[in-house]
Amino acid sequence: MSQVPTITLSHGAEMPRVGLGTSPLNDADAERSVSTALELGYRLVDTAENYRNEVGVGRALRGVPRDEVFLTSKFNKRWHSVEGARTAFEASAEKLGVEYLDLLLIHWPNPEQDRYVDAWRGLLELREAGLVRAIGTSNFKPAHLQRLIDETGEAPEVNQVQLSPVWAKAAEREFHAAHGIVTEAWSPLGKGTDLLSHPTVQDIAKTHGKAPGQVVLRWETQQDVVPIPKSADRGRLAENLAVFDFELSPEELASLTALDGTSTKPAADSDRSGH
Repeated sequence: MSQVPTITLSHGAEMPRVGLGTSPLNDADAERSVSTALELGYRLVDTAENYRNEVGVGRALRGVPRDEVFLTSKFNKRWHSVEGARTAFEASAEKLGVEYLDLLLIHWPNPEQDRYVDAWRGLLELREAGLVRAIGTSNFKPAHLQRLIDETGEAPEVNQVQLSPVWAKAAEREFHAAHGIVTEAWSPLGKGTDLLSHPTVQDIAKTHGKAPGQVVLRWETQQDVVPIPKSADRGRLAENLAVFDFELSPEELASLTALDGTSTKPAADSDRSGH
């Protein structure tokens, strides 16, 4: 079984440096994927209210001691209030069959609704009550994060964003680092782009005797980004976890970073989308 290194969040929780994403798996597929991942050594599992698979994820968790898994969920904009955050937590915890969450995130800022600061205040209360070990955001831009900090004095512990070499998010990562926020990457393999077939990625993979996806995930982990690739395939799940036994050179890291902006597919814009 692989032993995944961890990164320490600002309030002390230890978060594995690679995890499993579960969107868009249904309950049955999520149960199979999470069960296999746990067998292989994954200890970070990411789900969300909007994925509609929390019940399946919860079923897979029943055979593993609760304190051995770092469990993350996220809630939608209808719960953007102090009390709403608690309601969302209770619903997720019930579906997952757990008494606490390791990390709970506001899934999107939905700035047109303008209630994400209240949602954040609700998360602060949940952490204070010990119902959630760590709290954070997803798809928040630096301007959204700055507002949370300005209005509550507290920065998220994690911000999960769409990130890969083709969407490197340098400004976001710089802001996160300056405020003690860990960057977590969804779609870390550039889903919907030709990232994995790009000659730069292919050449580096050949140099190290690794798969292209492993090279991309290593680019992220070497920069303290926590990727959460999704897969339901046992071989791919094992591959995605085995990224700590080689090191990319500074030149290789730079050549991958230089792919930023090369995709014709635009990244998601959280000022214009969300749920």
